[in-house]
Amino acid sequence: MVYEKIWADNPALAKNKMEIRKLEKDALKIFDDIPHYAANGFDSIPKEEWDVFKWAGLYLQRPKEAGYWMMRVVIPGGILTYDQQITLANIAKDYGRDVYDITTRQAIQFHWLTIEQVPDILNRLDQVGLTTAGACGDITRNIIGNALAGIDPDELFDTREVLKDVFEYFRMNEDFSNLPRKYKMSVSANIHNASNAEINCVSFNPATKVIDGKEEVGFHVKVGGGLSSVPMLAQELELFVLPEKTVEVAAAITTIFRDFGYREKRHRSRLKFLVADWGPEQFTEKVLEYTGPLPDKGESALKEWNAGYFYGIHKQKQEGLNYVGVNIPVGRLTPEEVIEFAEIAKRYGNGEIRNCNSQNLIIPNVSDGNLEALKQETIFERFPYEPKKFLGYSVSCTGIEYCNLALVETKNRMKTIAETLDKEIDLDVPVRLHMVGCPNNCGQRAIADIGLQGIKMKNQDKKMVEAFEIYVGGTLNAGGKFNEKLKGKVEAGQLYHVLKELILYFKDKKLPSESFLEFVERVGTSELQNKLDNVLASMIAV
Repeated sequence: MVYEKIWADNPALAKNKMEIRKLEKDALKIFDDIPHYAANGFDSIPKEEWDVFKWAGLYLQRPKEAGYWMMRVVIPGGILTYDQQITLANIAKDYGRDVYDITTRQAIQFHWLTIEQVPDILNRLDQVGLTTAGACGDITRNIIGNALAGIDPDELFDTREVLKDVFEYFRMNEDFSNLPRKYKMSVSANIHNASNAEINCVSFNPATKVIDGKEEVGFHVKVGGGLSSVPMLAQELELFVLPEKTVEVAAAITTIFRDFGYREKRHRSRLKFLVADWGPEQFTEKVLEYTGPLPDKGESALKEWNAGYFYGIHKQKQEGLNYVGVNIPVGRLTPEEVIEFAEIAKRYGNGEIRNCNSQNLIIPNVSDGNLEALKQETIFERFPYEPKKFLGYSVSCTGIEYCNLALVETKNRMKTIAETLDKEIDLDVPVRLHMVGCPNNCGQRAIADIGLQGIKMKNQDKKMVEAFEIYVGGTLNAGGKFNEKLKGKVEAGQLYHVLKELILYFKDKKLPSESFLEFVERVGTSELQNKLDNVLASMIAV
């Protein structure tokens, strides 16, 4: 190591087993240990080592003792080649019981893996330039970006090389593999905030500045965003970063987090807590200690937030080429469907697929001459590029099906609810529905129009049952605002009925073309609270 672990002698860390383990041995070394464990089976893995597998992108599924793993694969910026797609699909087919999930950070997840299978999977991934390193753990996670980078008429400049440079700098870099907690970055020049800047630990966002009489394009930087049980919106630093300085600034911010971030209590170790205590001014000063002088902020290029949705067929900035934004309900596909999309992308485009942080995908580089033939592909009957207003805007975390932290089932429930709403309610605007199985917010409940958070509650018969709390009015427009919780708990079996009544109320009271967020801001949450109270009271009466 070339850096000093200045926190190592902190006596408060004595009770933090993970910090002690990370001091003893860098967690990325788990890759060296996997062949031994694979050869000797799951029982050969000490329990205290289970969590270290996160640095290799591996979490034990529920129940942990069964020995099945979830694996997350890093997809920087969400961009996949044809060969990478085929490899991922075959891994899901050969080892993952046909489950292929797109995450809200543009990554891919498999389930039902055994330790004996992991070496072959890692080898297959390596052969096509993919990795699981940093997909989980106290390390730089998958760096997300604009899913349209390089082809986007609404980007200030092409960020693909910048994002790649940042990714490669941190990849397997043991100088930054022992951070206080997980660390999420984004790099995007899309003017509609496609990377959800405000909920990342660090985000590089499109901006301009006149320097020496010339207008330069680059980034503004926000730090300290994050969701989980204590959500915080990122704050902007007084900096303008030229593209060629991005890696240097990213390294400086990460060094600050590594050396000054809190390590005593894991639930308070994210960068957002340090930023909240220091404030953006002190944080900016500290960054400049590492980088030297940088220009002050320029002019932000960000406009209205698009939440990472790119549905439909649209012109690229390249003459004669188009991209197709496709709905993947709650991000789940089968291997056969992945292969079918890969073949379509190869037949009509250049074989590339882009994952969106809305759990959907994009087929880029389709020529004008290929559009009509592409439209006839039957896969778009199942996965439309012009989806309906509920299923097309629904997001879900993994839920109790696989996750040890989840309290309720989510993915299939969210899909079923959204499909039924689409059959029964016709709206002129979409409603963004996000469902999460616990307070950790992996499904980004806090930024949804309607957020649904799973809980446990006692029903009228005093039995513990799955239930949900309802939140309304989230957005990342104009710096962002998290949604607000309505009072009342809804049994899972009654959730569809309650949502239907709230949405029908919205439909009846809304103005033409008024979005759900605009409606909430106009009438206030009190009206929706009164409606929810009445709906819950009527169900009790029955």
